[in-house]
Amino acid sequence: MDQGLKMLTPSTRLVLITLRQLKIARLCQIMESTGLSKRSVLYSVKKLKQMGLIEINVCLSDTRQRFYCITINE
Repeated sequence: MDQGLKMLTPSTRLVLITLRQLKIARLCQIMESTGLSKRSVLYSVKKLKQMGLIEINVCLSDTRQRFYCITINE
């Protein structure tokens, strides 16, 4: 697992670190905390999801919103 984390881009690592701190966040919160563009955050989220490090949950009251959650046991 550590080898996989070393292969991540700096922006993806930053998103992962941010989600570790926030535990759960929306896209706009991640963008605000990291200073990254929407495109960079979406790419990072996609890679982290593929690696099984985060979960993406849909808001039930507004299905346009997504919540990103960390899945690593700390």
